[in-house]
Amino acid sequence: MTSSGPAPESGTALIKAKPFLPPCHVIHDLLSTGVCIRCIFRLSGIHDRDCYTSPLDESDLILFLEEQNEIKSNFTTITYCCICLGVLCSVCCVQEKTGAAFKEISSVNDFVLFISDMIKREGYQIDGFSLEVSVPPVIAANERALRLHIKQKYEKEQWFNDKFLHDHMSVKDSLKLLLNASLEKYLAVQSVESLSSPFHIRLTYSHFETSQKLQSLVVNCRDSKKRERGSGENGSSKKASNESESDASIYRVLDLIGDHDFCTRFLVPPRKADKPCQLVVACHRTPIYIAGRYLKYSRNVSQSRWIIDDERMGEASVEELIGENVLQICRGDGYKFHSAGREDIDVRMLGSGRPFLVEVLNSRILPSYTEIERIADNINNSDKKLVGVGNLKLVGAEAWNMMREGEAEKQKEYAALVWISRPLTDDDVCNLTSLKDLDVAQKTPIRVLHRRSPLERSKIIHWMKIENVEGTTQYFLLHLCTQAGTYIKEFVHGDLGRTHPSIGSILGCRAEILQLDVTDVKMDYFD
Repeated sequence: MTSSGPAPESGTALIKAKPFLPPCHVIHDLLSTGVCIRCIFRLSGIHDRDCYTSPLDESDLILFLEEQNEIKSNFTTITYCCICLGVLCSVCCVQEKTGAAFKEISSVNDFVLFISDMIKREGYQIDGFSLEVSVPPVIAANERALRLHIKQKYEKEQWFNDKFLHDHMSVKDSLKLLLNASLEKYLAVQSVESLSSPFHIRLTYSHFETSQKLQSLVVNCRDSKKRERGSGENGSSKKASNESESDASIYRVLDLIGDHDFCTRFLVPPRKADKPCQLVVACHRTPIYIAGRYLKYSRNVSQSRWIIDDERMGEASVEELIGENVLQICRGDGYKFHSAGREDIDVRMLGSGRPFLVEVLNSRILPSYTEIERIADNINNSDKKLVGVGNLKLVGAEAWNMMREGEAEKQKEYAALVWISRPLTDDDVCNLTSLKDLDVAQKTPIRVLHRRSPLERSKIIHWMKIENVEGTTQYFLLHLCTQAGTYIKEFVHGDLGRTHPSIGSILGCRAEILQLDVTDVKMDYFD
């Protein structure tokens, strides 16, 4: 052992840690068992960030205690901690995404550089981040095995009952304490609580060999419990032992095992580790929402992508014409299109437009005002002019609920080209335009019965206006304002009596709708 002490920074951290540490003979026991310095710190209830971020290893702790004349030891540095399996030493085989090659990491600095380079390479624009950590259940089992080992040897000593393992930190929280400060430095943003951060860095650790052994022990333990209760069957036990247990079920079984039973089934203290964890790093932004109103100028464009028997219905879809342009700027993994209601493929959406939201999944870019304008320009200036957008803006997730709530309460205005089987008279015009807040009973239309429940709905026609078509008395434009969800086509022709009253029944003649346009969807939030 060399006589040179720890570096000044490390020495300061050790001075802070010393009041919380167990006696030196216990530290020696922990180190000999294969417990790393950061696991010793967290099991001792040390919460000071400096103790975790300082470039310490187990030899530094030994040197420090030797200087205090409290320990003499020939000690070999621990490669992989028997408790955290290298997680807190940042020793692991890391994988950027599933299917990619693993890369060996052996220091905190290399680990942080790997994560920050990955974020920059993906091109994420971020203003904060949160770490999400998943560790294999074998770490919890190892920690319990160590606790029982220490309890068996030192339970009667005062220090054990005073503090050790009573106020300890979890591996997850310790890792966040270790990494957050360095990540903040390299990414030039602050770490925040997971629930309030839109950008997440997820670290998923696994340790196949020890996890397989733990699974086998847990299954055997669970099956023996069933046999003791007389509820187990050989067939089901064999089947269960061949299945892969979920982490949640392993944790549940571990919680149910008493200390005595645990010691008979698991190695106490835990075996020294000879392999590090494998780690998959993934970054993800919560969805962003771009809201606006769309116009549909064509009678051959569906609202959503419509494929029947591998054949596209219509020339295009509103969903694709808007969503693909949004995705191109935001560079997300995908998108979902939401709207306040929908119109049939042969119905135009005019006037102020229909409110919509594009939900962008894992967007790399937080679009600026200028980029939002680019999206609108790309849509509005397309060659075919099939759709247009207005009032485009970046909104919060609350817009989804506001659109859903407003959808049920909104009023909609239409313009319909109608033909009737006799000439339209002035009395007909007066009769129709005098009707206000007309109650209409509508059974599910025949044309949608194959995909809608057979119900009867009560709807309101708030007002109607008639515009004559020059040169004819049997064609006219019907302007009307209705409650959301009214079937306008059926209100005109009556749907074989399934909608009553209808334009046909009011006028006492046959009525058919030839063309329909939506001219206004009232929803203030999207104006």
